[in-house]
Amino acid sequence: MKEFLKRKNIEISLRRYGIDALGAMAQGLFCSLLIGTIINTIGTQFKIPFLMQTVATIAGTEYTVGGLATAMSGPAMAVAIGYALKCPPLVLFSMITVGFAANALGGAGGPLAVLFVAILAAEFGKAVSKETKVDILVTPLVTIAVGVFFSWLIAPPLGRAAMWLGNLIMWATDLQPFLMGILVSVIVGMALTLPISSAAICAALGLTGLAGGAAVAGCCAQMIGFAAISFKENKWGGLVSQGIGTSMLQMGNIVRNPKIWIGPTLASAITGPIATCVFKLQMNGAPVSSGMGTCGLVGQIGVYTGWVNDVANGAKAGITGFDWLGLVLISFVLPAVFSLIINAGLKKIGWVKDSDLKL
Repeated sequence: MKEFLKRKNIEISLRRYGIDALGAMAQGLFCSLLIGTIINTIGTQFKIPFLMQTVATIAGTEYTVGGLATAMSGPAMAVAIGYALKCPPLVLFSMITVGFAANALGGAGGPLAVLFVAILAAEFGKAVSKETKVDILVTPLVTIAVGVFFSWLIAPPLGRAAMWLGNLIMWATDLQPFLMGILVSVIVGMALTLPISSAAICAALGLTGLAGGAAVAGCCAQMIGFAAISFKENKWGGLVSQGIGTSMLQMGNIVRNPKIWIGPTLASAITGPIATCVFKLQMNGAPVSSGMGTCGLVGQIGVYTGWVNDVANGAKAGITGFDWLGLVLISFVLPAVFSLIINAGLKKIGWVKDSDLKL
């Protein structure tokens, strides 16, 4: 059995499923749901007719360009997961159907359902791939059959469980914005720096509202925090690669000296409750944006998209200067200031040296 699994490149491990597959799922969401949301926002804000008008009507549902991209989130996630699991072509292409079924049956918690179902379908498909003389029939049939069966069996309860947990976190954050602001900000921020996908976690839980705002704060604190405290060593290249790229670049240094993580993490514990209690920062765009921070400014675009949606549906009177002030301070200014102050103290007591942050 071990030889068979090795030959089929089936690796049952936390890294393969909890890091590789989860990270790929987030990329699939970026290329569908997130991009579709951004396209719709651009079309609405700049009054671009082509982006606002219906370009396709399917089963009575009208789709804009952005709407078409958003509708493909299930297949996009599944194919991305299949790619991360190194599926052969016939399995990979069959994942389109699997992703559509899992996302549709998973409801609002579709991303989590897609993660589990796509992994199962991919591994079964890989197991039978090229084992028969009629591979072109067997492999797609097995992959799709397994995917649709598990979509029917586990996608609805997984979707409900994900949304229950997400709603619980959001309810708790509304009820206790200070404490939950700290917890959500620190946990999601640390997940962003670790080699797992904070964006996929937020998407799977449907994390929006005040909890989404706290998540954005935590991610920004990690990215901008590391970019600021390592500027002396890494200069402008490091500032951009960490501040707009990812703080995950510091993982090697964190393993060597975990104390360098204290500054950005404590900064997130401070900015989280400031976001929830002072500025009432809410992330009501696509949930995946909650776990992105300043990566490509996706977190900030998500917050702005949420503002636009809230104004359109009457939940918000308008976008105020206080809103913009809060977004700028939480996203860029406060993470840098707090991280620099805390890290200076750590250097003074000898816990951190300049060379510890060199990329």
